[in-house]
Amino acid sequence: MRVVGLEVLAMGTSAAFVLLAAPGPTSWSLLAGLVGCALLPLRHLWAPLGVIVSLPGIAGGLGWPVQIVTLWALGRRTRPVATVPWFVLVVLAAVLPVQLRESLTWQSTVLSVVFAVLSAASPLGFGLFEAARARLTASLRELESAREAMVVAREAAARAEERARIGREVHDAVGHHATLIAVGAAALAASSEDPHVRETAERLRTQAKEALAEMRSALGLLGPAHSAGVGDLAELVDSARRNGLDVRWETVGDPRPLPQAPDHAVYRVVQEALTNAARHAPGSAVRVEVSWCPGVVRVEVRSGPARAPVRGLGAGGAGLAGLADRIRAVGGELDHGPADDGFVVRAVLPLAPETPGTPPRGQPPAVSGAAGTG
Repeated sequence: MRVVGLEVLAMGTSAAFVLLAAPGPTSWSLLAGLVGCALLPLRHLWAPLGVIVSLPGIAGGLGWPVQIVTLWALGRRTRPVATVPWFVLVVLAAVLPVQLRESLTWQSTVLSVVFAVLSAASPLGFGLFEAARARLTASLRELESAREAMVVAREAAARAEERARIGREVHDAVGHHATLIAVGAAALAASSEDPHVRETAERLRTQAKEALAEMRSALGLLGPAHSAGVGDLAELVDSARRNGLDVRWETVGDPRPLPQAPDHAVYRVVQEALTNAARHAPGSAVRVEVSWCPGVVRVEVRSGPARAPVRGLGAGGAGLAGLADRIRAVGGELDHGPADDGFVVRAVLPLAPETPGTPPRGQPPAVSGAAGTG
């Protein structure tokens, strides 16, 4: 509506000025001027076309309103060099008919040429100026966008550098102690004659090495590496059993391959729940259930009351919060809290579109409707 309104205004105003200046020097001046006003919308198809349809009115002496509109549009939409031929054509259309109709002195001829040049150059110059301003504005916007992108890139690089620095510090600090634990456990295993002590020390050494390897992988210090997933749950459960937990592992439904992020998230849910059970309820019975349902995989880890004294292991509580963030990042939900004199951790994660394949390695036998004991 705005465009149509402006177009009607341009045509009506031009026609009004033509009628005010009528009848014109020739019998066809008024008709040529009004036809030029009616054909003004053609300039939107091709800017020089508007100049062409205005030439009869200019030659007849009543085309100057159309000339102003068409030359302004020509300047806005055409490269400066390309406007020169059309500018010359308009000046000639304004000057030559006057020279042919009337006998003018050289002074009058000069004045008519100067007037024709100025009347054509003014709207054309305004159009060129507005086009240049629009290009400059667009360039400034692009420059501002580039500057903002550069600022964002610098901030991202600074954050990445800070994360790398923190990662190196964590690796140096934790890695040092984990290495000392592994070395001390190896020395204890080699020097002790008690089989149980040697077995415990060897298990401690292995877990320290695994913790160090996982930390390095998480910090990106080992490059691309295997990310633990559902297929590694058997080894995780066995490790928990060796550390004194009474773990029953069950699976329901047909296991299916998962993308890397949800696959790793399932592993982390079970790992964090078993760690909390060993920390806060040593010796308790723990039940791990992985259910493969239509569209989702459900993980539930339920621990009973502690059967052994709980030793002070320092402050904690950040593991489940971080685990909840990890689950939400892959589109899942995490719930946890006390239940039946124990504690339960539940997670629901979306499955990828079903694809043919074998069950992930390390899965216990799947059952339908009932759980199989692992």
